[in-house]
Parts: sequence; C-alpha cells; structure tokens
Amino acid sequence: MSSPTLVLASTSPYRRALLERLRLPFETAAPRVDERRNSSESPQVLVLRLAEAKARAIAETYRNALIIGSDQVACIGDEVLGKPGDREQAVAQLERASGRTLVFHTGLCLLNTMTGRAQTLVEPYRVHFRALTRQQIEGYLDREQPFDCAGSFKSEGLGIALFERVEGDDPNTLIGLPLIRLITLLESEGVFPLGA
Repeated sequence: MSSPTLVLASTSPYRRALLERLRLPFETAAPRVDERRNSSESPQVLVLRLAEAKARAIAETYRNALIIGSDQVACIGDEVLGKPGDREQAVAQLERASGRTLVFHTGLCLLNTMTGRAQTLVEPYRVHFRALTRQQIEGYLDREQPFDCAGSFKSEGLGIALFERVEGDDPNTLIGLPLIRLITLLESEGVFPLGA
C-alpha cells in the first residue's frame, strides 16, 4: 500500500510556511467551510469544530490521505477577535489589546481518510501586550499591515515589539499551526519527520 498523501486543508500562506519546516511533501486544498460561530460555542469548541470541519470538507477528494485542518481565534476574555480586514478595525483591536492579555486558541485536526480516525486538540497561547500609544499602533500598522491576521499583528515580524511576554508550549501556535503537537499526531499515524 502506498504512503498516505499529506494534505493541508488551508490556503493560508502562514500555515503553509510553517508546515514546510517539517520538510515533508504535502499538498494544499481550500476547504469550503462556514466559519461563523454558533451562539453557545466557547472559543475552544469553535476552533475544534472548524479544524475538523476543514479536514472533512476535502476528505472526499483524497482517499488515502492524512489531512491537517486548523483554525484559530484570538480572545480578550470571552470576546473573540477575528481578522480585522482593514486598518480601522486593526487599530480598534490593538487599542483593546493594549496592556492586556490575549489568548489564542488554535484547533488542530489530523484526519486519516483511510481509517476515518480524526485526532483533535486545542492548543492555547497567551500574549501579554505592552501598553501601547495610538502613535505606536498606527506606526506598526503602517509597517506591516496585518489586516489578514487574527489580533492584528504578525508575531514572526515587527509584531513582536507589541508584546511584553508570551506564554505557551509552541511559538508556532501563535502563527496558526502547532507543529510540536502536529508531529506527535503524525507519528501516531506512522509519519516521522526525523525518520523512524
């Protein structure tokens, strides 16, 4: 039997770049999933549901595959911050984050289409923001324009200057794909990035 195809159920350039670090061959596919939050869903339940839904959305196309689905939200308390989409929303998000802690919840699913087994988890990551002035926020946004990023920053770039400190097991989680946990899931399916 041939080895399963590894598929990233995402068109995110950030997730793609992270998965490339493992030096495993993989394909990408765009899942068509309604990402709206149900009224009673906690952030953790939301990202878990969406990560699995993204993997399952493309499963019919791949008969012998390991499909990676992932979803992420940023939260201040119970408030979920989405991708800002524009400068005005990004300013508002960073003003709310100033001097506070954001928690990023990243859902991860590894779906084996041969067995139907779906391994899922939620990985948290905390970002403690510096007290920021409006001038600092606008200067940052002028330089990076992170309007397609939850929380309105790119931690892999200048966004790191917005932080006082971060807490979590895997810094890749903050960018959108918890690689340390993913490696464990892949190994349980017989895929070893470092070799068996």
